[in-house]
Amino acid sequence: VQLQASGGGLVQPGGSLRLSCTASGLFSEYAIGWFRQAPGKEREGVSGISTSDGSIYYADSVKGRFTVSRDNAKNTLYLQMNNLRPEDTAVYYCAAAPRVILSEIRKPSAYDYWGQGTLVTVSS
Repeated sequence: VQLQASGGGLVQPGGSLRLSCTASGLFSEYAIGWFRQAPGKEREGVSGISTSDGSIYYADSVKGRFTVSRDNAKNTLYLQMNNLRPEDTAVYYCAAAPRVILSEIRKPSAYDYWGQGTLVTVSS
């Protein structure tokens, strides 16, 4: 599986962006996740969809503002980000794995395939 993330950019606080992650291979059967890494910080799980029952995970910091979705027909994963804050500034990565249970969904180590990252900057 190869992943290609896009959609990052510069946005003002309170603005919105939609990230996309296009995949090749057996994407529809895989668990997927969005992660982010700010300068000097560890990579953290933002959102994900598990394979066990399709449960969706959101980090507390993004609940109510971010929405993850997937279009299996287009082999594409999305992250709609609304009401962005300066602390959302980071490089965002998409990831995939054949099987990830919900309790592991936020852990980078659970994923086998990674996109190259797209930079999101929230600043006035």
